[in-house]
Amino acid sequence: MRKRTGKMLISENDHSTNPLMEHCELCPRKCGAERNAGKKGVCGVSSDIYVARAALHFWEEPCISGTNGSGAVFFSGCTLKCVFCQNYELSHGENGKKVSTGRLAEIFLELEAKGANNINLVTPDHYIPEIKESMISARNQGLKIPYVINCSGYETFELIHELDGLADIYLDDFKYMDSEKAGRYSGAFDYPERAKESLAEMMCQCPRPMFDEKGIMQKGVIVRHLLMPGMVRNAKAVVDYVYDNYGDNVYLSLMHQFTPFERLQKYPEINRKVTHREYERLIDYAMEKGITNAFIQDGSVAKDSFIPDWNGEGV
Repeated sequence: MRKRTGKMLISENDHSTNPLMEHCELCPRKCGAERNAGKKGVCGVSSDIYVARAALHFWEEPCISGTNGSGAVFFSGCTLKCVFCQNYELSHGENGKKVSTGRLAEIFLELEAKGANNINLVTPDHYIPEIKESMISARNQGLKIPYVINCSGYETFELIHELDGLADIYLDDFKYMDSEKAGRYSGAFDYPERAKESLAEMMCQCPRPMFDEKGIMQKGVIVRHLLMPGMVRNAKAVVDYVYDNYGDNVYLSLMHQFTPFERLQKYPEINRKVTHREYERLIDYAMEKGITNAFIQDGSVAKDSFIPDWNGEGV
């Protein structure tokens, strides 16, 4: 049996038959890979779903993790592949176990049974046709907690639109307003425009934040920005765009956990931690604009210890 939803054809029995994966055009790169035939796209994966970890996660924003934790499902591969990625081995490598759409729905329900505040789909973009089927199946089996789409910001409007009615919360990265830097560090000169388009659709679906009695988000959009070394101006431009267009209807999460790795020797201008002064300049700027709905980080969080083990837990 099949269901047609928008431009995407979803099969309840075989997740590998989606027509957009014949010559894949799911992400802005539109690489044309024959993913249904086992070929890997720019994302690094075929149409088979690979998950590296599914467990309670306590390192997200307070309204996502709370005290119970977020039910984080980490997917292998990535359409963006930033050179500084904290989860490099996952996004660039082949870590993860192959799962069916049925098993993925079971994982969602198992995380709910463990007390998760939500189902947190981490970098799901390139699997949306399959994941969408699992999301619907888990809801039909009684899943009650929100779905969080934890994404890179580099999506097409059409892909985000496919999640209308299923996604409850978008935990969205907005990395660049500077297209040159987007090209250098993520190979995506068009990132600013794609991020604007996808955020607009997210806001159409989730125009205002909603919370339960414990302060856990049930509906809404959180825009994350990771401050990079020497890029305060880019960060301010992101803050300007998001707040000037959406105001306090978006929660901003301003982070300074940029972690330099040995591979960044090729990029000496960012091969260091963000300074306390750089981060303070960004926070002061946000406060001067009158932003109140925001999360900021205290202390030193630029540590390898914040990177999970990709050991297949919960898969």
